[in-house]
Amino acid sequence: MNSHIEEESTDGYAENGYDRPSKSQVKRDMHALLDLGKQLIELSPERLKQLPLAERLYEAIREAQRTTSREGRRRQTHFVGKLMRDAPADEIRAQLDVWENGSREETAAMHRLETLRDRLLDDDDALTKLLNDNPQADVQQLRAVIRAARKEKAANAVLLQGQEPQKKHYRALFQALKTLTH
Repeated sequence: MNSHIEEESTDGYAENGYDRPSKSQVKRDMHALLDLGKQLIELSPERLKQLPLAERLYEAIREAQRTTSREGRRRQTHFVGKLMRDAPADEIRAQLDVWENGSREETAAMHRLETLRDRLLDDDDALTKLLNDNPQADVQQLRAVIRAARKEKAANAVLLQGQEPQKKHYRALFQALKTLTH
């Protein structure tokens, strides 16, 4: 009798005896694809071109973007959802996530550069360490940018309320660090 149970579980049937997802699961999956299709309809044509979309799906999305009537757009959106069944949804979701949140690595790198910039503005030892780590750096250019950013920071510290702080050199220092570390 035990061998009979093993046969059932290894022949492609789920434990409930069915060989396919439940109707509810299929419905949830279809709604998820429809929602993904709606997100794609909101994207710019430039972004759409960067995604792995079949030509037919791309054209359906562009048609939905051009459709102005409410009912026509609803129907076109559902058509896009139907075409999404054959699309690589996981790849598309991953790319949308990167566009929406930026990659975590990029964000972490930006935070490291911002921290380094702040240390350089406050501490000369930070520049010595930076130059030791990056011997190819243009010392004079870095010193000039840091000096200008420090002057700018001091001027911003004494601004009256309502006056706009300057950040030109602060940003230039960040760009210099970004160029240096890449």
